[in-house]
Amino acid sequence: MIQLTFPDKCVTYSTFINDLATALVPKLMEAMENPSDLISQNKAFKVFGQGNIRRWREKGLLEPVSKRPGKIEYRLSDLRILQQRKQDYFE
Repeated sequence: MIQLTFPDKCVTYSTFINDLATALVPKLMEAMENPSDLISQNKAFKVFGQGNIRRWREKGLLEPVSKRPGKIEYRLSDLRILQQRKQDYFE
């Protein structure tokens, strides 16, 4: 039986693979729900917060992408990058 050794514990290879799969499945499911890199403004408000979206636009950190007339859409990758940043609303 193959064991993997980490600084804090040892686990079997099968346990490691099962834990890894458990962590990856939700991320893959989310990626399948949003196959394109675009997200509507309404959904962006729900997921990332309306205040955040408006603040990022006012500061010029986020630009909308309009592929369809009358629709405001954002790149999901841009939103995730901004979400990872240190909170900037105290400036």
